[in-house]
Amino acid sequence: MFDLNKITALLENWIDERRLIHSIGVSRCAVKLAGHYGANMEKAELTGLVHDCAKCLSLEKLMQLGRKYGYEADEISLRSTTLLHAPIGAYLAGDLFDIKDTEILNAIACHTTGKKDMSLLDKIIYVADYIEEERNYSSMEEIRKYSFVDLNETLFKALDLSIKHVLERGKLLHPLTIEARNYLIINNLVEKGGFCIE
Repeated sequence: MFDLNKITALLENWIDERRLIHSIGVSRCAVKLAGHYGANMEKAELTGLVHDCAKCLSLEKLMQLGRKYGYEADEISLRSTTLLHAPIGAYLAGDLFDIKDTEILNAIACHTTGKKDMSLLDKIIYVADYIEEERNYSSMEEIRKYSFVDLNETLFKALDLSIKHVLERGKLLHPLTIEARNYLIINNLVEKGGFCIE
């Protein structure tokens, strides 16, 4: 399928060492989650590896690539520019690594905000990005363990904690994140008062 060693070597030109270590960790975690939940493990491995390919780019470069790919950022992303690396990263991954699989590209595009009606791969990459081994938020070990019990509940908790973090910093919430959380509740994919870690 894809030569992951070649992709890793290419990634070294686009992201720094710390981000590469993180990406490898997300890739490993995504493979474990994919194996557990019956998703395509090769897709999960590749998506996890390249999900942050645009993370270390300057705002100027992100905007330049956005123009190149015909991507028009929404107002929230333009005001919270750290969100731009995900959708632009999806275009860049297609360009740099010749990835044509829309499931992979969609998972890259929504790995920071989430979205309503996320695919299994979308959920796996979002959660893997949140819980990979380098992350050390409070209660992370419990969240990691629970990720192999109920993926939807873990996604819900990750969205809640991300929203809380954004609010504590006085930043703008992206509507896609709210839609992702609400979709899980409206469609009864999570239990009220289910997985609860403070």
